[in-house]
Amino acid sequence: MKHLFVLFLVFAAFACNQQEKSAVEKIMADTDNGGITLPEGFSALVVADEIGRGRHIAVNENGDIYVSLRNHDQNKGIACLRDTTGDGRADIVEYTGEHTGTGIKLHKGYLYFGSDTAVVRYPMQPGELLPANNWEMIARGFPTERQHEAKPMEFDGQGNMYVTVGAPANACMEQMRTKGSPGMDPCPILEYAGGIWKFKDDVLNQDQLTDGERYATGIRHAVANSWNKKVNELYVVQHGRDQLSQFFPEMFDDKQNAELPAEEFFLVTEGADFGWPYCYYDPFQEKKVLAPEYGGDGEMVERCENKMDPIMAFPGHIAPNDLLFYTGNMFPEKYRNGAFIAFHGSWNRAPEPQSGYFVVFVPFDGAYPSSDWEIFADGFAGMETINSTRDAEYRPCGLAQGPDGSLYVVDSNKGKIWRIMYS
Repeated sequence: MKHLFVLFLVFAAFACNQQEKSAVEKIMADTDNGGITLPEGFSALVVADEIGRGRHIAVNENGDIYVSLRNHDQNKGIACLRDTTGDGRADIVEYTGEHTGTGIKLHKGYLYFGSDTAVVRYPMQPGELLPANNWEMIARGFPTERQHEAKPMEFDGQGNMYVTVGAPANACMEQMRTKGSPGMDPCPILEYAGGIWKFKDDVLNQDQLTDGERYATGIRHAVANSWNKKVNELYVVQHGRDQLSQFFPEMFDDKQNAELPAEEFFLVTEGADFGWPYCYYDPFQEKKVLAPEYGGDGEMVERCENKMDPIMAFPGHIAPNDLLFYTGNMFPEKYRNGAFIAFHGSWNRAPEPQSGYFVVFVPFDGAYPSSDWEIFADGFAGMETINSTRDAEYRPCGLAQGPDGSLYVVDSNKGKIWRIMYS
């Protein structure tokens, strides 16, 4: 009986994989892969061309797609897409939702949405593309900010929701983004932002400061968040601080300004402190150093010695905007349980060329990367040399895995959606 059971499991896995392959074989990729470049064996098609300024994306078990919008389109903040013909392209696009924002997740029969000041949820309706309009408030009380205001959320499968609250500052300076201004010490922003807050995932009207728990701190701004089910831990990728040479020209030149600090990939455990605003990570010295606003000289460590280091460092200012751990069967074995990260692209590396505007892959072994990162999907910007974000035709922002193992990427300029497949 044991051998028969093993054979059954093998056959079931094979059948599932064949079904995924069969579904993809019915879908024709675009001859130019929708204008992007991919590794050998991969192809892509454009699911939709222009749905509005997309942020994050979620794909339901039936293939329906939901995209959070930065601005209202048709007075709504969520684009809902369905393919009724089986060709992989959305032939129905409808809009719903009162809120605009970034975070969007399907969870426990609801569509959760992270606006800039709250997390709400819309009940899903079986068989219907649009969720019901009677939304419920899950978490509120977040500050109203004009920078780093996104509120992406993630779930651990154990009844908890984690919301990143970005710091509305560059480095907690006394005079915001002002040359030579010292940093506030201690930084008062850390009491209500610059970290991750933990809530119950199904309790209504929770207030950030009275009902939420501060799970981790010292995170300037992390839009790219994901719960890694393989190891049962939370991971985020941080946007590092800006303008070192502009504010401290006596210490940093333009080249250093373009490369420092690194964008940091964090494994986030409860109580962790990653050092912002007092510290930043220098990838060339491979250590956290004291920020100049707090007396640092580019090499000094001091209070940064005990801050948590990243598990991987990326080039400065390339703006990680989404993170996904791949669990599908469509892609080759090397991609299983590894991480895809969408980099939105820099604005502040001038006079050096801007960088990013691609999706990278990081292989994992257990809880940590097993080797260096590599560019997986490129060409979104439509040009090689980018001097300004205005030059980029598309900017990858959100990632999602489809039920067949496809990888979806959404752009934030116009809302173009790519579906990446392997055969």
